[in-house]
Amino acid sequence: MSQSPELLVDGLGLSEGPRWRTADMLPASCAKSAGDGKLWFSDMVAKKVRTVDLNGRLEDLIDVPGIPSGLGWLPDGTFLIISAVDGMLMALRDGRLESVVDVQALTGFGCNDMVVDSKGRAHIGSPGGGMNEFQVPGPGNMSVFGYQVMVAIDSDGVAAARIVADRMTAPNGPCTSADGKTLIVAETWGFRLTAFDIADDGSLQNRRVWADLGVPTDGLTMDMEGCIWVALPYFEYGGPGGYVRVAEGGELKQCIEVDDYAAYACTLGGPEMKTLFMCESTVLGQERANGHGRIRTVDVDVPGIIANP
Repeated sequence: MSQSPELLVDGLGLSEGPRWRTADMLPASCAKSAGDGKLWFSDMVAKKVRTVDLNGRLEDLIDVPGIPSGLGWLPDGTFLIISAVDGMLMALRDGRLESVVDVQALTGFGCNDMVVDSKGRAHIGSPGGGMNEFQVPGPGNMSVFGYQVMVAIDSDGVAAARIVADRMTAPNGPCTSADGKTLIVAETWGFRLTAFDIADDGSLQNRRVWADLGVPTDGLTMDMEGCIWVALPYFEYGGPGGYVRVAEGGELKQCIEVDDYAAYACTLGGPEMKTLFMCESTVLGQERANGHGRIRTVDVDVPGIIANP
């Protein structure tokens, strides 16, 4: 990586759940929505799912009153959205949102980010809460433990949700490995990345620390060498953040610092899967209003994993 990050689009709120899609990644029934390649993302402040192409052309896809967060696709091309406030997993069909399953009824909390694995199971973080972002984390400002939830949806659209991991410290920004056998989750207020083996039935096993980073962790994406790019909202509370590329065990490979912004999510995409899309907004402890967010890009050396489906 030799060039500096470039602005793709600004005037956003808070971008979350970025996913790159091209027409050849999707069934013919929904390929026209992908065009020649777009980044799909949730704007949590605007309460919209949006897309942006490599020329910075922004389009609004659907309004989500409960605040959209994690995004993903089933193997048949059905587009899934998790609603953050009410914890409802929804499917976009024929331009309308349909409820799939109420995750909040299971966990008692709202939801955040999501990834859909190679078998079409949605892995969703229910972060718990308790934190006040206008105060520095500490004994008087602690996170309530949350949950990791797995939702399996059969060919008839019937969904079954169950808790597959508990005592998670704000589970966030999940991704799966290239072989689909490992789930990696950012435990934001645990300051670490946590890995699980995904069993055949979708259960999570062999919980372990993938990398201990010492600062809050957020959205992440894995590349073809098995390293992870992870967004760090800040290096010191009240200040800007950045992105690091780390190997399992925590070895730091690369770092991109951000001036005057916090880093909240990232993903790899573009024609060769070598474009890192970086979602940034105001730092923790500042009001997030429309117009304060942006997405930037930078070319990297190692391509990302082509996501399922």
